Amino acid sequence: MARDYYEVLGIERNASKQEIKKAYRKLAMKFHPDRNPGNPEAEASFKEASEAYEILSDDEKRRVYDQFGHDGLKGQGFDPGFTDFSDIFSAFGDIFGGFAGFGGGRGGRRGPRVRRGADLEMILDVDFMEAALGAEKTARITRHVHCNTCNGDGLKPGASPAQCGTCAGRGQVIQQQGFLRISTACPACRGQGKIIQPEDRCGSCNGSGKVRHTEESTIKVPAGIEDGTRIRYSGKGEAGDPGAPAGDLYVIIRVREHELFRRDGRDTYVQVSVPYATMVLGGDIEVPTVHGEESLKIDPGTGSGKVFTMRGKGLDDPRGHRSRGHHHVQTVVDVPKKLSGEEEQLLRRLAELQGTKVAEKGLWGKIFGA
Repeated sequence: MARDYYEVLGIERNASKQEIKKAYRKLAMKFHPDRNPGNPEAEASFKEASEAYEILSDDEKRRVYDQFGHDGLKGQGFDPGFTDFSDIFSAFGDIFGGFAGFGGGRGGRRGPRVRRGADLEMILDVDFMEAALGAEKTARITRHVHCNTCNGDGLKPGASPAQCGTCAGRGQVIQQQGFLRISTACPACRGQGKIIQPEDRCGSCNGSGKVRHTEESTIKVPAGIEDGTRIRYSGKGEAGDPGAPAGDLYVIIRVREHELFRRDGRDTYVQVSVPYATMVLGGDIEVPTVHGEESLKIDPGTGSGKVFTMRGKGLDDPRGHRSRGHHHVQTVVDVPKKLSGEEEQLLRRLAELQGTKVAEKGLWGKIFGA
């Protein structure tokens, strides 16, 4: 069984991002394979610490882990799955490049860095019932994609990039900080090792390698989703450098309120008016649920404000991990605003039998016998 990520890094559960990074750097320095050649235990510890940092340094992954643990991460597609050190060095090149003498490929010379595309966020407004039962929505998404003219390299046909003079084509510049040699991406070529001269730029994208593109996408809204939930679509964000993956698209769900229903987690709530006679004598009534009308038995002598719980009539868990929630029905007495003459006579007779004082008829009612 995988160890708790906070335990792996030796930090508290409320640790800040800076504390998480500091703890990881300390462990990575200790267990780095270049410092522990042929040591399988150090190798395993290095991978374990890298996995913990990969999850806890990301706000969304950390939120899912704190709420649902390791299984929740896998259910959301957040399984790091490092298989070798090249995976780790690729994911954390900005950290490993700073260790004294450590290269990105277990001591080897690092090549030009390619950058993953940026993530995008969008807000999707849905009705209460769409969130309750699930829906498919169409959204227009604008993002940068690779230019078709130059296939993303930013060069006009037949042109070639020039070597960056700042980093001599390495894509990295090195700074000395005490006993550490800090390697960072070259600011001139952004880690590519090469630059495009103005006269060699692609005319369609002006040398950027990317163009804006708008498309309609289908967003699947899972049944039971809550307001504020983020849905992740891998690879639907901004295009990365050639050879690098695109970023992700995060769709933030915003649920409109319903005129009748309220919710708390997977449970739903509704208030219904019930005739006085039914509250006193009992009977069956039809009540609304998010899944349609359901019959509810009212016990004789039910007081106004009583709450009935209809088990399993609430909302589904959007992750499919648990059973459906419950539906809570609060019954209140239905007081009619207008009565027929016969209804009023009967109520006055009832009040007389019960010894209950009620308002007298008005003057015109007495004159006309109403």
